[in-house]
Amino acid sequence: MQPYSHERLSKLLASPQTLSPSAKTKRQEDNQAKPGKEREPHVPEGNEIHRFAKLHTATFVGKTICVESPNGRFTGAALLSGRKLKSVIAHGKHLAYDFGRDCKLHIHLGRFGDFTEGKMPFPEVKGILRMRWSTATDWLELRGATDVSVYSDAQWQAVEARLGADPLAPHADPAPGIAYIRKANTPIAALLMDQTVFAGIGNIYRAELLYRARQNPFARGKDVPEKTLNALWRDAVMLMPDGMVDRRIVTTRAKDRPHPKGKAQRHEVHYVYRRHGQPCFVCGTLIQRIDLAGRTLYWCPTCQPGEAPAPRKRKAPRLE
Repeated sequence: MQPYSHERLSKLLASPQTLSPSAKTKRQEDNQAKPGKEREPHVPEGNEIHRFAKLHTATFVGKTICVESPNGRFTGAALLSGRKLKSVIAHGKHLAYDFGRDCKLHIHLGRFGDFTEGKMPFPEVKGILRMRWSTATDWLELRGATDVSVYSDAQWQAVEARLGADPLAPHADPAPGIAYIRKANTPIAALLMDQTVFAGIGNIYRAELLYRARQNPFARGKDVPEKTLNALWRDAVMLMPDGMVDRRIVTTRAKDRPHPKGKAQRHEVHYVYRRHGQPCFVCGTLIQRIDLAGRTLYWCPTCQPGEAPAPRKRKAPRLE
């Protein structure tokens, strides 16, 4: 996958929301359940990873970076400090920061990782700070990531080789993933979370894409028509770039919302995700939830007809 071009960057950064410090807080609020409801931890999906790649490209590429590890847990900091950042690459939920000379910083945020950034000087260190870097004008902090490692070019290529097509990558080919699904006995809802099938789709997009396709989430992959699989891919390609701009994942169509005019209100941004026990916007049936593939799946039994399996432990998908 190629690094981002300046032309593509300019389209994203043209929006003032992109660099707004409040954009993340607002996006998280929009994706939360109503007060008093159970909440899953926020997990970055491909839209957020690609957004970080573009933002960090604009701020740090071409500059010499001072890299530190305040808590001492990133032992590769000394290998990178003083080098010039050449490019930032995103594939699915993985980030690679290319410092040249067979040296790439690999970051996987996992379920709890997050970046904060700002203008120099540094703020006071708070919490467990895995990595901090800076230029003369800007700083970046990373906390809670699953992996922060220095990779060789070959190691990064191996990561990309095992990942599926990324809906946010130009000219990505979904054909291998679709071919795999068409032979699989695994439920389509689990397959969409398998990062070796399609990279970057997480729990929000999984649930919402299936609803928008009116697809039974429990159907075996091989029983889902190829036409539907192609439609799911096209819908992901259409929806996910919008989530890069302001980190706000909105999947509902205006005509289906209780308030169809204007910007989607906080509790109208999703059809099913975290809306269990609430009426479907389209048919009025109560949204259901069940544990599937290691995560909570949300669906509408009327709009997505099909028998749900009895709750049982399932093998977790390859959530790379």
